[in-house]
Amino acid sequence: MNTRHVTSLVAAGAAIVMLLSGCGSTGTSNSSNASDSNIISVYGSEPAHPLFPGNTTEAGGGKVVDQLFAGLVTYDAQGGIHNEVADSITSSDNATHYVIKLKSGWKFTDGTPVTAHSFVDAWNYTANSANKQASASFFSTIEGYDDLQKPDVDPKATLSGLTVVDDNTIDVKLSQPDSAFPVKAGSHAYMPLPESAFKDPKKFGQHPVSNGPYKFVSWQHNHSIEMVKNPDYKGNRVAKNDGLNFRIYTSPDSAYADLRGGNLDFTNTIPDTALTSFQSDKSLKAYNEPGGNTLTFTIPEWLEHFGQNEEGNLRRQAISMSIDRKTIAEKIFHGTATPAVDFLAAPISAYSKELKGNEVLKYNPSKAKELWAKANAISPWSGEFGIAYNADGTAKNWVEAICNYVKNTLDIDAKSIPMSTSDEFLSNVDSGKMTSAYRSGWGPDYPSADNYLVQLYDSSSADGKGGNSGNYKNPEFDAMMDKALSAPSTEEADKYYQQGEEILLQDLPAIPLWNQNATAASTSAVSGVEFDYGGGPVFTALTKKQ
Repeated sequence: MNTRHVTSLVAAGAAIVMLLSGCGSTGTSNSSNASDSNIISVYGSEPAHPLFPGNTTEAGGGKVVDQLFAGLVTYDAQGGIHNEVADSITSSDNATHYVIKLKSGWKFTDGTPVTAHSFVDAWNYTANSANKQASASFFSTIEGYDDLQKPDVDPKATLSGLTVVDDNTIDVKLSQPDSAFPVKAGSHAYMPLPESAFKDPKKFGQHPVSNGPYKFVSWQHNHSIEMVKNPDYKGNRVAKNDGLNFRIYTSPDSAYADLRGGNLDFTNTIPDTALTSFQSDKSLKAYNEPGGNTLTFTIPEWLEHFGQNEEGNLRRQAISMSIDRKTIAEKIFHGTATPAVDFLAAPISAYSKELKGNEVLKYNPSKAKELWAKANAISPWSGEFGIAYNADGTAKNWVEAICNYVKNTLDIDAKSIPMSTSDEFLSNVDSGKMTSAYRSGWGPDYPSADNYLVQLYDSSSADGKGGNSGNYKNPEFDAMMDKALSAPSTEEADKYYQQGEEILLQDLPAIPLWNQNATAASTSAVSGVEFDYGGGPVFTALTKKQ
């Protein structure tokens, strides 16, 4: 696949917007028996939460939920939108009112129909803070959202802006313009749920009933998640294989060894130890293409010396300028990552190398020392600086390299802090219990700057309601995001997004490091390897020789 530039569909304006029907076909259904030989075994990690789409914000669960569920729209490799369950999404009143028409005939894997209630009930459940769903902030622009965030909210309370008109029609009223609404309607948060999800949420999270390309079979914790092709799926992503077996590993090295030994079909997580050799390994097929993932690390504001104030900002900027991103990219990532110049990735239209203040992302040890000294004049430094990461991922080498740069440049104690599993690490991040900085990053849910900025740094995404795990809150930034969502064109919206990024470059709620390529490897028997707009693998396209 060639390098691609994705046009971000963030500004629909006040005009009526009608999305075109998806052009996929249902194809010929293969047998969905788990014994079929065209079951693809792929690298996986233990999901951090039960498999509720609205509570899935990390890669381990995200890969699984993506395959099991189908939303209103899907995205192609260029970031274009195609209707999936939606027949049309119509906007009016300056993008504050949407009418959604659904296609008929869709059903869940338990045989029950997918209706307007399936979507609205799921959205209400996710948005209600009593249900503690990590993607609640995705609904922050719908009328009634603020009422659902009150501490004493009734768990059955609903969004006042949602109305089920009939089985195939949803009326959505927003509290502010949100031209990104049709774009984010294909994200995890917006997936439909059957009635069984609400009758027994605990059971459903372990054995989900879905409506996507695959049907759930089993989840053996810390071992595997199995699914087979869903013969009743009616959308754009028809599987070319008979099913997927996500094999759960605690080490990418172990997965890579299994791949080389023929005991795993595909991985999109290449361990650091193989980055220099995987593309020349004749026993495998290797892939390395531009992607939409970002790598960062977050310094939460509750840490001593790192409040959202002058001292904290000076220290964040000093630490950022202590890091030689280019050298680390060359020596550790070996051509699979590019130093960050903003908070976005190159495929997103608002991405820019010319933002005011982006010098804080450039290696400048003398300036870093100067900024650190200014912070010390406000409050003398004490303690050590640490960056936590999950040891079952690929962060070890680059986290240690960053700590060495910080230690040598600023002459302070700095160390990496490994946590044994992704589950342990993410549980601490999600609950706000981190006592150090921690590795972070983003793989986009939908092709818009809104997904990278609003969902990660807006106040509406803080306090456990979204991806703003560091609880960054800046009213000036929030106001700029609101202007972007109200803009009448993509070009004007991008200007506001970029102005918002210039605020982030001063505050550095997370420190941008690199944009990651889409890297993967498969056995020689596997074909059909493709990547989506964000650099993630298209699992439905995989197949293998029998």
